[in-house]
Amino acid sequence: MLHTLFNSPGQIDLPLLKRNLREGDALLLLQDGVYAAIEGSAAFAELQTCPASFYVLEDDVQARGISGQISTSIARVSYNDFVILAVKHKNQMAW
Repeated sequence: MLHTLFNSPGQIDLPLLKRNLREGDALLLLQDGVYAAIEGSAAFAELQTCPASFYVLEDDVQARGISGQISTSIARVSYNDFVILAVKHKNQMAW
């Protein structure tokens, strides 16, 4: 399943999101969700223990001026990569 986090980590039920992430899932952080990819943040620390693969939309990182703060353990992707993820994962859950 492809999980897409659009909202700031402080505006969602992060423990619920974490419980729904499974092996083989992907979590794409975009719009204000990119703040969850900040190295050292509470949201990053919590999500880091999940078995899913993590991605962050590069355009949204750049738009928010936080490029230097994003963890190197999270893959940066383009809109084209987003499409590839959507094709790969037939089901999607938006957060």
